[in-house]
Amino acid sequence: MTQPALLQEVTPGFAVDIRAGLTKAPQKELPSKYLYDEVGSALFEVITALPEYGVTRSEERLLARHATDIVAQLSPDVTVAELGSGSGRKTRRILEALCKKHPTSYCPIEISRTALQLCRRELGDIERISIVGYEKDYLAGLAEVSEKRPDGEQLLVLFLGSTIGNFGRLAATRFLRDIRMMLKPGDALLLGTDLDKPVPTLVAAYDDPIGVTAAFNLNLLARINRELGGDFPLDAFEHVARFNPEVRSIEMHLRAKRRVTAHVAAARLTVTLEEGETIWTESSHKYRAEEVGPIAGDAGFACAHQWIERDWGFAESLLVAR
Repeated sequence: MTQPALLQEVTPGFAVDIRAGLTKAPQKELPSKYLYDEVGSALFEVITALPEYGVTRSEERLLARHATDIVAQLSPDVTVAELGSGSGRKTRRILEALCKKHPTSYCPIEISRTALQLCRRELGDIERISIVGYEKDYLAGLAEVSEKRPDGEQLLVLFLGSTIGNFGRLAATRFLRDIRMMLKPGDALLLGTDLDKPVPTLVAAYDDPIGVTAAFNLNLLARINRELGGDFPLDAFEHVARFNPEVRSIEMHLRAKRRVTAHVAAARLTVTLEEGETIWTESSHKYRAEEVGPIAGDAGFACAHQWIERDWGFAESLLVAR
């Protein structure tokens, strides 16, 4: 079979991570961060508007109601770093409230160049804002922002959209500790967490009836084909969303509908999946509001304030570095 041509620009580490994930046993995996290329980012924006997916609208309602109160907890001079900004739409309320008080530097950190471009277009009209994007992994970008911020400015890290749910419980605590290591005492982290809700509601949010989430998930294989010279037959896979009650997590998988052998040229990999075998692409852990404080404490933060949106079930917690 003829291999697709490789693109000239490949995300650093992409081929290495794909090889590592697809050779894992017994469960093959692909890192969820690679879902967000240009196509994936656009599809995710559509997902956020679907009636079944209430996460984004819930958080937007919460931030609209409480942005002034959130900003009131911060120092007058603040540099804002956002991990995984997406289009930046949900961040607007916080930035507008900050800029009313003082000119504000906003540093979105994204591995998706498309998302950074969308973010600049979405937020560039806010008065007295300076936007400097970082096309990096979360921690590498945060380290650079922290190092470059002016002396005396508080750093506010935004980790919204319940992206913390992509980590297992222990991994989430480790990740928060990594963030804490880059902060000074008194710096802050605004953390979004999607809360527990009935299983049918959760499954519907990650497996919509018109198939946008399925297209989003399958695009990861299409991206491997485009960028790494893969030859995965997309019609041989189907999107699966299922709830794992032991860890209170929705898992997204790509399941082989028949036996498949595929090649990934850039990863120097040949992989075979049997019929029914899956590739695990994403997890979304759900929290109880009262869990956030202890997790924050283990990571070196104090939970200073928490705001809850109860229509869907979402919490925003302001964690202060001790």
